Amino acid sequence: MKSTTVRRATLSIAVVAALTGVAACGTTDADKAAGKTAIHVSPIAALRSAEKSTDSAESAKVRSTTSVGDLMAMTANGALTWENGLKGNLTITYTGGKMAEAMKKAGTQSMEARYLPDAYYAHMGDTFAQQAGGKHWLKYSYDDLAKLGGASGSYMKDQIQNATPNQSVKMLLASGDVKKVGEEKISGVDTTHYSGTVNVADLASKTSNLSADQLSALKKQLSQAGVTTDTVDLWINDQNLLVKKTEKADTANGAMTNTTVYTDYGVKVSAEAPPAADTRDFGDLMKAGGSPASGTSTGTAS
Repeated sequence: MKSTTVRRATLSIAVVAALTGVAACGTTDADKAAGKTAIHVSPIAALRSAEKSTDSAESAKVRSTTSVGDLMAMTANGALTWENGLKGNLTITYTGGKMAEAMKKAGTQSMEARYLPDAYYAHMGDTFAQQAGGKHWLKYSYDDLAKLGGASGSYMKDQIQNATPNQSVKMLLASGDVKKVGEEKISGVDTTHYSGTVNVADLASKTSNLSADQLSALKKQLSQAGVTTDTVDLWINDQNLLVKKTEKADTANGAMTNTTVYTDYGVKVSAEAPPAADTRDFGDLMKAGGSPASGTSTGTAS
């Protein structure tokens, strides 16, 4: 395998892995929300109650599946905490699409992604290590990704560093026409199902219970991601805990779908940087001759 193949794959892998982690971080904390009664006067009131509970969340286990056109299909499993910046670990497996082929060429279709507040690390496997001085881990500084990835890099940095566990609730509130679908059981748990569709072109004119600044920021983020419409469905239990989330969006690279399930709220999560001796810096890798161009569209799709 040529070293340039590895280098060209690294930004695409970084963008998809990091954004998947952020998308999965839309959950709540059972211990802090216990004893609170959800408000069911209206869908907006119920979601506001869920948003309030989510604001105090700290950690959860997450399990998600994501697909974007013929670009990629993937799963992510692990645990994240957002108490003092995003931290945690996800095992990401590419199951189809062009990204799976790129990963196969890089020697693996599954990797560990380790998140810290200022950077995250991807374990790229033995084949990559052979082309990277024996080092298995790649360090992705969010600042480096913002510089090298252009608009998509800046979008990813912003999403990760400003991620809050109630983003999916805010997204649904931004639809302006959120509705209660009904009562449903999810994995044996009684939940209330809410749904809405965000139309990016109409977002600024929506009366959505978000501030003007929040609406403006959300519209910018969605536009940078190539999203025109985003349909969000949430399943919330009687303790205001988000049990499941799905998203369906049109993007520059085809239809995107994501399903995330949340469990074990309040789980203890720890994450540390891998040994420096086994880590290659992504910025240095690009300076050595890699090209981030092939990954830019991936970030846009996500």
